[in-house]
Amino acid sequence: MKFEAPSASERIFNRAFGLLIGLGLGLRHNYLLQVRGRTTGRVYSTPVNVLEFNGKRWLVAGRGRTQWVRNAEVAGEVLLRKGWRTRRCRVRPVPDSEKPEVLSAYLDRFKLTVQRYFPVRAGSAPSAFAELAGRYPVFELLERS
Repeated sequence: MKFEAPSASERIFNRAFGLLIGLGLGLRHNYLLQVRGRTTGRVYSTPVNVLEFNGKRWLVAGRGRTQWVRNAEVAGEVLLRKGWRTRRCRVRPVPDSEKPEVLSAYLDRFKLTVQRYFPVRAGSAPSAFAELAGRYPVFELLERS
């Protein structure tokens, strides 16, 4: 599975944007995802868009199988932070067969920032994502009980 590394300017922007989200700024769907490293145990942070779709919350890795994805798979949970509010969520990896509708909704909702990672255009039918589903890790966010 391919991973698209961010450019130097994207890394700087992500760091600055993550700082703002950590201070409580950003749009309703912007969160600072925090996850424990699978080998170091260190907590890593990255800004993410959380999709609310069909009454559920979803995380989509538009860049592919990134480090945060691998860490979340091992940890089984992530923290979503915005300002002083922190939510601990379990993550359920979504099988490829369930991804097309979520990927389509994600691209439609966040097209300005994520279109460049998808070979299909925003507004495409979910069926257009069926063959691409394996490229994009998707997690359902479940509240910790």
